Amino acid sequence: MKINYKYMPIYISIILSVGILIGVFLGFSIQRQSLNSNDSKAKLNKLIDFIENEYVDELNTDSIVNKTVDNILAQLDPHSVYIPASEQKEVAENMKGDFVGIGVRFILFKDTVAVIEPIENGPSANAGIKPGDRILYADGLKLFGRKLPTDSLFSKFKGEEGSQVVLTVYRKSEKRKINFRIRRGIIPLKSVDAALMLNPTTAYIKINRFAETTYEEFKVALVRLKKQGAQSLVIDLRDNGGGYLEEAVEIADELLPNQKLILFTKNKNGKIDKTYATERGDFESGNLFVLINENSASASEILAGAVQDNDRGTIVGRRSFGKGLVQREMNFDDGSAVRLTVARYYTPTGRSIQKPYKKGQEYYFRESEMRYKNGELYDKECIEVADSLKYKTPKGKIVYGGGGIVPDVFVPLEFENADEATVYLLETGVVGNFVFEQLDEKRTAFNGLSLDQFLKNMNTTDAYFVLFDRFLSKHIPGIQLAKAKALVKRHINAEFAKQLYGEKVYYDILLKDDLMINKVLNKK
Repeated sequence: MKINYKYMPIYISIILSVGILIGVFLGFSIQRQSLNSNDSKAKLNKLIDFIENEYVDELNTDSIVNKTVDNILAQLDPHSVYIPASEQKEVAENMKGDFVGIGVRFILFKDTVAVIEPIENGPSANAGIKPGDRILYADGLKLFGRKLPTDSLFSKFKGEEGSQVVLTVYRKSEKRKINFRIRRGIIPLKSVDAALMLNPTTAYIKINRFAETTYEEFKVALVRLKKQGAQSLVIDLRDNGGGYLEEAVEIADELLPNQKLILFTKNKNGKIDKTYATERGDFESGNLFVLINENSASASEILAGAVQDNDRGTIVGRRSFGKGLVQREMNFDDGSAVRLTVARYYTPTGRSIQKPYKKGQEYYFRESEMRYKNGELYDKECIEVADSLKYKTPKGKIVYGGGGIVPDVFVPLEFENADEATVYLLETGVVGNFVFEQLDEKRTAFNGLSLDQFLKNMNTTDAYFVLFDRFLSKHIPGIQLAKAKALVKRHINAEFAKQLYGEKVYYDILLKDDLMINKVLNKK
């Protein structure tokens, strides 16, 4: 059964106004290069001129050019893509690592901008914005009841550093409107979601993508966790679709001894470029585990492959996505860009982990979904590997190319009886939307509760599970939660904790009964 997203509540858990668009690309390595009009072929130029000057009806020739570019790239590979000028700025901003804004996490709740929480020490928090506040106006512009597109909303909150915006807020708990004058500031976009100790000697770092600041964030977290006693390290790359290759290489360098091969690339002319680890490295010894799943791609697979092929650590989870192509971003004069595949990358043993794409893009991107049906996500024996693509690590371990990184330790999808729709559902923002509604109605019921009291109350009741089931029946009919009750309750409790106590508690709850984490801790 598939989720009908038409009825999915739109959940925008975005730090002040940034849409994450990189998922469709599943990772890339950017090098910039400008293209001018002289690069276009004469025939295409003439055709556009003919249409523009002679065609009987009025047409937007820009849209024709864009469709032409899309059609050309569709004949290549799934990761060679065109990015219109209207999207390029947002894509680039998301990978930058920060932006200028007012600093809130919010959702669109009944056609109104509702604050989930202000970012700690950000402009809105310092001004006095609170969770549950409704932002009604920005500089006098009405934001509620208009079904404004999200980019219009974002533009009202973002701006130049130091610029001001006047927000009119309705505070439900006090039943009054309040005006706030907020000075926009730099808001970080974290790519390291969590960095904490799982036990007195085991550290955990969760990386959601490889952006400009990922290595720096990782390095700061690693140094801090080592000071706390970390002797083992778990790097969580689940659902990490990739990003800047260079950031993954920098992290691999922290884990591998000097002169160990991290990866090599080969272009159409057969030119090979090899990348080796350097003398630096803050975690070149000690137990190392890398968690992956079917949505770990590109730069995530580079890091996992470097660890696996050098016998440096243990890869835990399920077979990764399977993207072994390197893109270069080339810019057009109008602000648009093309991200073109220019090389293949290979892991240290010489294997390509790129999965086939001859059956077309739709099949290619849905192949991961098909792993539910063929049983691969529940049984390692269902993973199809080719003996012709067999490789050996220096210590003699067998690894395979041809379609993702096959883990050393397989961990099945949690709750085998849960249907595909339930699993996908928990990866969307619908749980956050539900929790916000509950808190909006009864936030005072949680006032003054310590974290321990909160956890005790939530663990001894099914009330919110029942309410969530009813909530879904209104918006996404047909979802059956009963077979995955424990998993669903854990996600509900974690989301409540996140909105009430912060993100660290969210991961503490989710990781406590995480099958991959438990496999790691039991393995040592």
